[in-house]
Amino acid sequence: MSSVAPAPRLSAAARREQILAVALEVLGEVGYHGASMNDIAEAAGVTKPVLYQHFASKRELYLALIDAAGDRLISAIGDATADATDGRRQTELGFKAYFSWVANERHAFMLLFGGGSRRDDEFALAVRRITSDAAQAIAPLIAVDIDEEARRTVAHGLVGLAEGASRRLVERGEGFDPDEVAATVSRLAWAGLRALG
Repeated sequence: MSSVAPAPRLSAAARREQILAVALEVLGEVGYHGASMNDIAEAAGVTKPVLYQHFASKRELYLALIDAAGDRLISAIGDATADATDGRRQTELGFKAYFSWVANERHAFMLLFGGGSRRDDEFALAVRRITSDAAQAIAPLIAVDIDEEARRTVAHGLVGLAEGASRRLVERGEGFDPDEVAATVSRLAWAGLRALG
């Protein structure tokens, strides 16, 4: 007899979202190889067959988590910068959104940028696609007079700057003030962008 308590009735879409939320926490903490589908099913309060109704494999589940985390990150940056009226404000708001996302979604950050996703070709490709999408989203916000190829390169550099700073903050394992970090990093980035112009 299974030790899993019966899960409350949810719609298929709601159940999928619930499984994704639990799997993000589990896999974001221990990595792809650190947990089994049994562990995820148990943490989600569902049976393994129910888990497999939504995701055919742990790999499919992990890729869905990568996509969902990337979508939330890119949406957060886009939403935050949509109403900014100048380049400096866009820079500040973009970094503030990024570091707030990291502070609030540590497991998602680790899933995307921790070592586990980098060691698997398929996962690494999915993360590179997200990084590229993030750079593509911020490239038009770079308010300096440079050609498009240079703009894309700078956009990737800004994404790398945010990722590198975030990696250090998350690996320290302590809380941090995303607004304070964003203010410091955005000043650095803005000074560099102004120098380009």
